[in-house]
Amino acid sequence: MKATQKDFARGIPSSAREASVFFFCGPDEAGASAAADAVIAALGDAGERIDLPGAELRRDPARLGDEARSVSLFGGSRHIHVRANGDEAHDALKALIETGAVGAGAAAPVFVIATGATDKSRSAKLLANRPDALVAMFYPPDLASVTASVRALGDAAGLRLGGDLAERIARAAGLDIRLARSEVEKLALYLNASPQAPKPAQPADFAAIGASTEEDGFAPVIDTVLSGALDRLGSELARIRDLGLNPVGLVLALERRAVQLARIRTRVGPHGRMQTLGRGEKAQLGIFWKDEAVIERQLVHWDADRLSRLGKRCVAVHRRLLADNRAAELMITHELAEIARYAAKRS
Repeated sequence: MKATQKDFARGIPSSAREASVFFFCGPDEAGASAAADAVIAALGDAGERIDLPGAELRRDPARLGDEARSVSLFGGSRHIHVRANGDEAHDALKALIETGAVGAGAAAPVFVIATGATDKSRSAKLLANRPDALVAMFYPPDLASVTASVRALGDAAGLRLGGDLAERIARAAGLDIRLARSEVEKLALYLNASPQAPKPAQPADFAAIGASTEEDGFAPVIDTVLSGALDRLGSELARIRDLGLNPVGLVLALERRAVQLARIRTRVGPHGRMQTLGRGEKAQLGIFWKDEAVIERQLVHWDADRLSRLGKRCVAVHRRLLADNRAAELMITHELAEIARYAAKRS
């Protein structure tokens, strides 16, 4: 079965309740992960989460079936969460299906978040026509869609959010719906709001919970790094520590901007400039008028090949942060410094 990003924006598709294997792919890793989290929450009794790297499954395809059919340490239910790159999990998924067909027994739900894969990949084709599997592709969101999702999250949490505040939350989260969900939950807790006792939320309330904004959040860091502005790098890295900016949020914001720059570069060509784009094209590419100068400055430093390498590096850093966050601040500052130096060489 297949579902679309819009299906998940409206809630949990009915097809998701019938599936046991989920393959969520596309360039929006945050959206794919948020969809997986929503389905897991809807399971009711998801039980223990088992994390498996895609690279490990590529080396040992039988591992997925073994884990999915094993009993939880405490005898309860479990679900398998796989973070893969491209088709790393294909052989493991195929083995899971084939062993199930010959009577290996019921398996725990399997969720594959496949960055770099599409709904035309081998894994997607393997699963798309199966009634017990669900394939969905997630594209980078625009401000309007994330703002709408934030308002829906607010409604579910008992918050009455105006359009301006919902947009502010979306921007502060770097268009990452997972971070936006966290901000909405904090705001609901602060206001003691619930679906049974809804409360209106004001910009002052959002400011009071210490949420990052465009001015004191990720944007200045990302601009400094991707522009190769080494003269500003030291102060921005210090600001990460001073403000306690989320390392995962930072790398996701960097990844999103890299994807956006790659789309712009594809549209304008290797030597093109943003000035050649019409207003409608800029809207399609998520270029807001107040960000045009920043994006133009960043685009000078990054051609298509460099952006491809940057995207892969962001994915690798994201995985390392999720696997071990004990030295997250040190890791992210080192990576950002390396990327900034790399960008500066293009000056």
